[in-house]
Amino acid sequence: MSDIAQLTSSQLSSMYEVMCKSQALELRILKGMRSGEFATIIWPARGQEAVAGALSLALRPDDRLITTYRGLHDHVAKGVPLVEIAGEVLGTSVGACNGKGGTMHIAAPEQGLMMSTGIVGSGLPVGVGLALAARFQKSDRVTAVTFGDGATNTGSFHEAVNLAATWKLPVVFVCQNNLYAEMTPVEETMAIPHVADRAKGVGMPGVTVDGNDPVSTYLAIREAVDRARAGEGPTLVEAVTFRFEGHYAGDQMKYIPAEQLEEARKHDPMITFRETLLSHPEITEEQLAAIEARAAQEVDEAVEAAKAAPQPDAAEIERDVYAERLVAGNV
Repeated sequence: MSDIAQLTSSQLSSMYEVMCKSQALELRILKGMRSGEFATIIWPARGQEAVAGALSLALRPDDRLITTYRGLHDHVAKGVPLVEIAGEVLGTSVGACNGKGGTMHIAAPEQGLMMSTGIVGSGLPVGVGLALAARFQKSDRVTAVTFGDGATNTGSFHEAVNLAATWKLPVVFVCQNNLYAEMTPVEETMAIPHVADRAKGVGMPGVTVDGNDPVSTYLAIREAVDRARAGEGPTLVEAVTFRFEGHYAGDQMKYIPAEQLEEARKHDPMITFRETLLSHPEITEEQLAAIEARAAQEVDEAVEAAKAAPQPDAAEIERDVYAERLVAGNV
């Protein structure tokens, strides 16, 4: 772990709380699916919680975030209420999109979560557009776009980073490199050692960090956000981590060597960060236990509320199809 002395105990605790909520929410949904309590589908991000912790601290409430179908942890990081996330996953009316988006397409503009996309790489051009909108509106807000390693092999990635770099737009590209593009190992999809090396081709900074360390990941993203906010253009941040579950819930993960998974679990960010926090003079075991218990309780309450909520009314099918009005400054 990097030097935690660079952050206050409050900042560290805040990041850990986001990580705990992210883990608890995913595990609760997986438990419900596997027990037959409810039917849904998620694309797990267990093992990638450190990136969410970092994002939660690096972004302002009014900053924008674009994420993917593997983004429940990012939703938590941006402050989307747990009940709205759970409601969308379960398809009930309390969901962020009134139960119409499902796991893949959660959006909560009030919290700055502008889109979760089910198409690999498709969020990057949208993030560039949001950054361009901020410039037109003379706003200093920043847009962050998160995606996996597989997305960096798409044309939309290369077009987006090139345009952002050329126009020096206020956007931060965050690659959550979990070493597998669905079922394909990263070494079979690119001939360079680091995703961040792709930044050189468009003339923007690229940095690779330990994505299991929320502190170093936060510091890298914060520097990129500060740079973007100051008008200095985009940065590509590659957070190297690992996905402990399959590509989708129920995936048997036969494509991941057992020894690789075993080694990755030794660097579980939930365990290693907790151990690091206990070395801080102002953080105690009791404080961490309270954070964990609160996260579990809030997740349980959110899931129960989502389960109890009604299905979307049939009239919802005609809502949110067309914009009823356009308001300046509300892009």
